[in-house]
Amino acid sequence: MKRTFLKTVAATAALAMTGGFTKLATASTIITGAGASLPFPIYSRWAEAYRAATGVQLNYQSIGSSAGIRQIRARTVTFGATDDAPVSGADLERDGMVQFPAIIAGVVPMYNLEGFRPGELRLTGQLLADMFSGRIVNWNDPRIAAVNPGRTFPNQGITVVHRADGSGTTFVFTDYLSAVSPEWARSVGRGATVRWPAASSIGGRGSEGLSAIVARTRGAIGYVEFSYARRNNIPHMAMQNAAGNFVQPDDRTFSAAAAAIDWFSVPGMGVSMVNAAGANSWPMATASFILMYKQPANVAESNAVLAYFDWAFRNGDALALEMDFVPIPDTLAEAIRTRVWNQIRRA
Repeated sequence: MKRTFLKTVAATAALAMTGGFTKLATASTIITGAGASLPFPIYSRWAEAYRAATGVQLNYQSIGSSAGIRQIRARTVTFGATDDAPVSGADLERDGMVQFPAIIAGVVPMYNLEGFRPGELRLTGQLLADMFSGRIVNWNDPRIAAVNPGRTFPNQGITVVHRADGSGTTFVFTDYLSAVSPEWARSVGRGATVRWPAASSIGGRGSEGLSAIVARTRGAIGYVEFSYARRNNIPHMAMQNAAGNFVQPDDRTFSAAAAAIDWFSVPGMGVSMVNAAGANSWPMATASFILMYKQPANVAESNAVLAYFDWAFRNGDALALEMDFVPIPDTLAEAIRTRVWNQIRRA
């Protein structure tokens, strides 16, 4: 579902930047962006706080990662946002853009199974892949019971629920399944949309549609952004990570996954965070990436975007954690300022 965060431009206001990326941004300059729906809640909260502090406005259209990439390439917005596959270094070079992570989030498997409270049901990545591929079709399969000792499972079929629309959440989820299951990688692969192989598969549009199907279908299993699951009291699973430990999704395990990543190991910082190393890492963590032009058509608007994200990196951590996102670490934020933003023309 499309959602737009749009505020009326204030008559006058000024912001003196402390980070040195722009000397002055005024409220008459509209910050325009479009793309991923996963970070929409935190971008909106940051925008409200930023407006209160500075008077500067944000217009962010939550239209999906693919559409956001199309809009920034068409130069109809000043920044794009994606949590699908990050744009490759070659494509960034061709388009004359930079890319950087702005927030860390997570994807969680969700379920409708009587007798299990949120976080009590445990799965391995291979089991999850086998359920979504249709190789495990019933909840009382002994392989599920083996990783949940002492628990009793009903003789109930598994209904697989997936996104019917293209989604960055789907990309993260299938990227993870491809990382932990060679068979899934070979037969299905990763993408914002894929052909779901399980005979019981049902599609729902958006997080709302998918969650509604799971909620009314006994024995259903699906996947959703963690922040959405928390806000809507949706049961999630504990997952085995790359270190072999069963972990819960939260800011600690998302942060652990982010800390295990070498962000500058690939051009454009487009590193996959799934199945990250580390004893405490959540295996389906992800970053939402921002795309901007090195040679912007409107320097003042580009400067205003940098001012907004610089403010968010310096002042937005508490709001991010409150919304069940993980802020970019301070050391990474500083590296983005010095190694990425310095490639953008500012005067």
